[in-house]
Amino acid sequence: MSNVPTNLHYAASHEWVQDNGDGTVTVGITDHAQELLGDVVFVELPEIGREIEQGEEFSLVESVKAASDIYAPVSGEVVEVNEALEDAPESVNEAPFADGWIAKVKLAEGADLSHLLDAAAYEAKVAEEG
Repeated sequence: MSNVPTNLHYAASHEWVQDNGDGTVTVGITDHAQELLGDVVFVELPEIGREIEQGEEFSLVESVKAASDIYAPVSGEVVEVNEALEDAPESVNEAPFADGWIAKVKLAEGADLSHLLDAAAYEAKVAEEG
């Protein structure tokens, strides 16, 4: 099984969410997602200040195989993006849960993480997909 840290929350669309404890979350794609994509060559970062709705496309990751939309796992405002990915998109492959994060989002009022999966539920979903 691919690496699924237990301290994170997961969307069924293969994004991870880390609660930063200050009303913001950090978002990236999972190890499983980057394995499916292959070598990442470009990450289109969302604009700082952009309001996103849970489930909408907010980023794009291009690999040598395909381009894949990244969906917002939460609603809120993009407050920071990982500009290092502009020069080193391969960080998404090398460290998807660390240096490969995509954006930080200030949660919308009333937004929470209760709809997201825990590590065990995410692992089960990945296993189901085969």
